[in-house]
Amino acid sequence: MAHGLEDRFAALIGKRVTIRLHDPEGGFRDIVGFLESPVTLRNRHNELINFSDEKIALWKEVVEKK
Repeated sequence: MAHGLEDRFAALIGKRVTIRLHDPEGGFRDIVGFLESPVTLRNRHNELINFSDEKIALWKEVVEKK
């Protein structure tokens, strides 16, 4: 993982994020959940999803509206 991105993701551990990944078949797929490490996310089904930083197209923290 690129050093700058690793630091930014480390700061988001425990927060809800959405990450758009390049799909191997073409196109994109989105994963949403709580970041558990710079390369793992737990989704709403309590499944742990591993991803590669090389596949990330974009990402953002999901902030709840008040």
